[in-house]
Amino acid sequence: MVLVGIDPGLAATGYAVVAAAHGRYQALRYGCWRTAARLPLGDRLLHIHDQMSALLREQRPATVVMERLYQLRDGSTGLAVGQAIGVVRLAAAQAGLDIAEYTPTHVKLTLVGHGQADKAQVQFMVQRLLALPAPPRPDHAADALALCVCHLPSGLSRTAGPAQPSAGSDRLAAALAADDRAQAAHRARLETP
Repeated sequence: MVLVGIDPGLAATGYAVVAAAHGRYQALRYGCWRTAARLPLGDRLLHIHDQMSALLREQRPATVVMERLYQLRDGSTGLAVGQAIGVVRLAAAQAGLDIAEYTPTHVKLTLVGHGQADKAQVQFMVQRLLALPAPPRPDHAADALALCVCHLPSGLSRTAGPAQPSAGSDRLAAALAADDRAQAAHRARLETP
C-alpha cells in the first residue's frame, strides 16, 4: 500500500510518499512545494494543484492523508490554507481518491503519546519508525510523513482496527477521544448562530 501525505499551505505544501508492505514502512520521497508570494493567487493555487496531480498520477496511492485544521488563530492565514486545501482536495477527487484527515493533536498523540509534543519529538519518531538517516526536513515535509505514519495500519492508528493492548494504550485512547470531543465542540460552536 502507498500513501500520500499532505501538509497543506499556500506558501509551502509539504508532501510525502510512504509505502507499507508486510509490516515494514518506507519513505519513498518527501519534500515541499513552494509558491512565491509575488505571484498571483490563482497561479500559486494552480502550481499546488499541478504538483499534487502529478504526484498522484506517478505514485498511484491508495489514500491521501491530510492535516485537518479545525481551529485557526489568524483568519487571513486560515483563508490561504483553506484555498490550498481546496486544490489538494480537487486533485484527489479528480484521481478518485479518498482523503483521511488527522488533527495535529491526533498525530502527536499517536506518534509520541502526548498531544502537546513539539516538532522535534514528532520528527524523531518519524525518523525512527521510517528508519531515516536523519530527522526529516523541512518541517512541512516532516509533518506530511508524520501524517502517513499516523494512518498506517500498525497498531499506532485507531483506523487500523483492534490493536494489541500495550502499556499506555488506555491513556492514548482517552486522549484521542478527548481530541475528538474538542473537535466536535468546536464544530458545534461554529454552527450555532
